[in-house]
Amino acid sequence: MHDTGATFADKKTPPVLITLILVTSISVLTMNAFIPSLPALADDLGSSYAFMQIAVSGYLLMTAFMQLLIGPLSDRYGRRPVILISLVIFILASLGCIIAEDGETFMIFRMCQAAVASGMVLSRTIVRDLLEPNEAASMIGYMTAAMALVPMFGPMYGGAMEEALGWRATFWSFVVFGTAILWLCWIDLGETNKTKSSSFKEQIKAYPDLLRARRFWGYTLTAAFASGSFFALLGGGPFVGREIFGLSPAATGLYLGMIAFGYMSGNLITGRYASRMGINRTMMAGCLISTFGIGAGLLVNLFVVQHPLAVFGFCVFVGLGNGLTMPSATTGILSVRPGLAGSASGLGSAMMIGGGAGLSALAGALLSKESGAAPLLMLMVASAICSVVATFYVIRRAKTVGAT
Repeated sequence: MHDTGATFADKKTPPVLITLILVTSISVLTMNAFIPSLPALADDLGSSYAFMQIAVSGYLLMTAFMQLLIGPLSDRYGRRPVILISLVIFILASLGCIIAEDGETFMIFRMCQAAVASGMVLSRTIVRDLLEPNEAASMIGYMTAAMALVPMFGPMYGGAMEEALGWRATFWSFVVFGTAILWLCWIDLGETNKTKSSSFKEQIKAYPDLLRARRFWGYTLTAAFASGSFFALLGGGPFVGREIFGLSPAATGLYLGMIAFGYMSGNLITGRYASRMGINRTMMAGCLISTFGIGAGLLVNLFVVQHPLAVFGFCVFVGLGNGLTMPSATTGILSVRPGLAGSASGLGSAMMIGGGAGLSALAGALLSKESGAAPLLMLMVASAICSVVATFYVIRRAKTVGAT
């Protein structure tokens, strides 16, 4: 498919694809596996659901902050040491969540878990270190298609673990998975940053140059608004499942996992066609699919029937659209200033996830038993429409000679 010169368990060569998939997957698993357990967490630790929802929105904000540091640190010191240290912090923080006896202590350690976001950011950066833009988009598509099984089964897994063994069992599994992936990265993750920057300070100074690049803003806003629909679902989905439709944690997890089926399908399409279609046209196709799909779900919910499938079923189109959009938008972010790929990945991801945190919190605030699921769907549609507008801007800018 793509020749990157990787040899398994050889620290002198780039990591093999499965290593990149797994180090990304642990980041995604940590984000969504415990979400069906939020009501139980609130009850067990004596906190309100609104406070425990910070474990989603606050975690996303902390992830955004971490990514502002992860990118420049990896450009300065390399991808390998940043990932290894981040995994150690994640394992220790997961143990802290297990021993927590109150909501405040749990939340402190939960925020520290955000260190694992380095895997999500730097796995894509490693691909961009090795391949040209259209090839990178294709490989990221295949990579994320494989790891999309995690958000598909993550909520189902977490819901089943909570019903069978309690919510702490989910965090024990984070410790086990984190330790296994730390060992895998230790033996296989060769350094791919061959042009390390001279100082961390110089990398931080590079941010204004990125912020002046209009296409960087276009790709970043496309990614932020396209994924915003997904993050809104993370924030409001558990409430809709339990309080509006009366679903169990396992059933809520099953419905939330439906979006990942579409995401995996979209990534497979991206892997197959992105190198031929180009990243901008692939992005636009994804944004339009997401917008029309969730728009149809909103209409069904308002005028036909209020049922879990009318909400979560149409979210498959959000997953499909994101599967087309995100690999291409990510590649665009990394390609505007190739010499600053790590910084671009960190800054772009921070903006994307920071916006996602805001939408996640807003979704939780808008919903009530009386409102039904409509406010959540409206918020998701609005975010998807904004992603279409941002992609139009990118395409228009790309037609300008010498666009930056």
